Amino acid sequence: MLELNSHTNHTNPSGREWALKAIKNLEADYQRSADTHLIKLDIPKLTRAGIDLYLKDESTHPSGSLKHRLARSLMLYGICNGWIKEGTPIVESSSGSTAVSEAYFARLIGNRFIAVAPKATACTKIREIEALGGEVHLVEPYQIYDEAKRLAKELNGHYIDQFTYAERATDWRGNNNIAQSLFSQMSLERFPAPKWVVMSAGTGGTSATIGRYIRLHTEEYSKTQLCVVDPENSVFHEFYRSRDPGIVRHKPSLIEGIGRPRVEPSFIPDVVDRMIDIPDAASIATIRWLEGVIRRKTGGSTGTNLYGALALAKEMMENDQQGSIVTLICDSGERYLDTLYNDEWVASKNLDLLPYMHKLIDFAEVDRS
Repeated sequence: MLELNSHTNHTNPSGREWALKAIKNLEADYQRSADTHLIKLDIPKLTRAGIDLYLKDESTHPSGSLKHRLARSLMLYGICNGWIKEGTPIVESSSGSTAVSEAYFARLIGNRFIAVAPKATACTKIREIEALGGEVHLVEPYQIYDEAKRLAKELNGHYIDQFTYAERATDWRGNNNIAQSLFSQMSLERFPAPKWVVMSAGTGGTSATIGRYIRLHTEEYSKTQLCVVDPENSVFHEFYRSRDPGIVRHKPSLIEGIGRPRVEPSFIPDVVDRMIDIPDAASIATIRWLEGVIRRKTGGSTGTNLYGALALAKEMMENDQQGSIVTLICDSGERYLDTLYNDEWVASKNLDLLPYMHKLIDFAEVDRS
């Protein structure tokens, strides 16, 4: 009978116990969290045309953004792969919102968290990361990837790398992911199967989840299409057209959290039906207009999403099409009071919002007759 030498047993009971405790903490937090709301916008011109427009409000997560879902998935992915252990420093490259959410979960499991972020990251986001016990390391935008890798290696930590693992860590088939939640909430609406779902891309993970989910449920959502909207100075749309993974940009996007200077591994173009470029001025004008509609400030990526959704709605009206369009509120506008909602900052970027504000006001003007 063969005998096993003690040194061949590589199991680590104490490590397993820590992982079990960490996972239970993450699952308990998930159990305490309600789903996010689906808001129907009141735009009479669209309603009369048979078009319903919805915003799924991801800003109400405990860490304040769409990235809450991703951060939780990335933490579980790291723990279950054995990459995150008790005391492992966790490092991320992020323009802010993902890092806020990851700082939230790192504190929950008791691990050190360091965000490597561009120098232009909104001060409010930096304060939020630090308030959650995280550390912020500011570098030039093009340095965030290499610096995060370097820090993780130096600290014997784990580079969580949202840009590579976003589409892998999320279960796109279900498990109450954003796609399943969105389509479930639409089930009792006038047009339960949306004509369009509109999503901006930062890592590409959310668009991958939604696109895959639509294809998994083709029988039910055979006419639903995914449109990805892209801000200025982002490579995703050009990559979508050319499929050249070597495209780079040297000027960062003004719309934090979306648009990338390089093609990220998590962006899956083949699940996207259409892409639209959105000017930065249009994104910022849209969130200012939206504040007058829902009495709340939202982040710049919400403006990118909504401007694209409104453009599709206008196209549907011109083609006498009816149906629903769903997009997202990604985070709160309170994070951008010093930038997107600051007229001096907008002027310093040479952005003219007025032409887009006029278009939005004319498009959504209430019929008072």
